[in-house]
Amino acid sequence: MRPLYSVVRSSTPTPILSILGTPVARTAPIAHRIGISKIAIMSTESTQSKACCNTPAVVSKGYTPKGDYITVDGLKTYATGPSTAKQAILVVYDIFGFFSQTLQGADILAYSDSEHPYQVFMPDFFEGEPADISWYPPQTDEHKQKLGKFFQEKAGPPKTLPRVKSIVAELSKERGIEKWAAVGYCWGGKIVNLSSMEGTPFKVAAVCHPAMVAADDAPGITIPYAMLPSQDESKDDVEKWEKGLKVPHLVEWFPDQLHGWMAARADLEDAKVKSEYERGYKTVVDFFHEHMFSVFKL
Repeated sequence: MRPLYSVVRSSTPTPILSILGTPVARTAPIAHRIGISKIAIMSTESTQSKACCNTPAVVSKGYTPKGDYITVDGLKTYATGPSTAKQAILVVYDIFGFFSQTLQGADILAYSDSEHPYQVFMPDFFEGEPADISWYPPQTDEHKQKLGKFFQEKAGPPKTLPRVKSIVAELSKERGIEKWAAVGYCWGGKIVNLSSMEGTPFKVAAVCHPAMVAADDAPGITIPYAMLPSQDESKDDVEKWEKGLKVPHLVEWFPDQLHGWMAARADLEDAKVKSEYERGYKTVVDFFHEHMFSVFKL
């Protein structure tokens, strides 16, 4: 197996969801665990693809999405990218639902790889009732209670995981999709992790500023996997999770970015945030280019 990617570590990350005061921050693994023997090799030397993956110019304010809304498995779904593409990406948004920054990210994923453009789909798993962005970071006990209740009820993984497979199956049939990747933000990172195990429909996955990182979720992952933590993720949690992986993987820290910088909480009018937003998407697109069309078997 070829060497993989360098790992950038943050020196002062802080736990992300401990402020909620709810056990959901350390959710027990849900997916079935399997024994895996093959070990992926990591290297300190970067071999990131230098293929033709160039992210389009990021719009700081007033972005106009390139896609449309369709209905998939009964859910309103943002769809973007060329309809002729035979590969697709399922985007699992953060708890704040459809935001301009997240929609722009979907468009970037769709059009950045000129060799392999993607159809990209972002379902509204919360059915028009996402968390209020004013709740995070929580400033009052009421905010904490609302966030905790949202994670435990509306955002419970057992409610979402079956729909992931249904959505992929429906779109594969209707849109002629042959290969799938997945991207998840915050809560969506947990859903993507649990959807990347035995029987997964995905060839490769990436999570950005993921929530509820748990070491027990790592050994069951069966596909190449990238994680992009922010300054707010727990270094200890991420390192324990990474040690359990048996697949080609990348852990790329963004130590000066807050949780949410690639999705709803991205302040794209800030030059540094905008630059790291662009770098984050470039990292994901390059990782997909490297692994979407490769053969990997455990």
